[in-house]
Amino acid sequence: MIETVAELENAKKACQKKVNRSSSLSAGAAIIPIPGVDIGSDVAILLRLIPQINERFGLTPEQIDDLDTQSKVMVMTAISNVGSKMAGKYITRKLIINLLQKMGFKIAAKGTSKFVPVIGSAVAGTISYTAMKYMGNKHIEECYQIALETLEQKQALREPIDITPEPIEAPDEPR
Repeated sequence: MIETVAELENAKKACQKKVNRSSSLSAGAAIIPIPGVDIGSDVAILLRLIPQINERFGLTPEQIDDLDTQSKVMVMTAISNVGSKMAGKYITRKLIINLLQKMGFKIAAKGTSKFVPVIGSAVAGTISYTAMKYMGNKHIEECYQIALETLEQKQALREPIDITPEPIEAPDEPR
């Protein structure tokens, strides 16, 4: 698990670079004017990218299983609070396809645009790049929030609780 905010920031930056590279690959595949190639490549890219992001933030199922019970509860609570569909889960083809279907409009627009010569491929590439970047960055932000919430909970447990009573001040006497 990430132990400091600095580590958390480094993880976020490293993952954003991966998302940018993956978005470029997705755009390149979308430019190919063969319907269906881009969806298959997007699924393959996301099947590789999402687990890498989870791993960088310490949120793979295996990493979570290795935590002590208290830390595991903190992480699972944070995942639930954030509402992440991919953090702490095994990433399957079916999960990726379901997420891509939720972005149905963009996918349909990308596929339809391929039928317009030259400009259509450019539009498909742009849509693909944008959709991949959106999905990747959204997942990074979810993982960041989960790790931050967990870090804050751990910090709150480490801080000593001051139980000494405050001194009672005597009321002012009249002069």
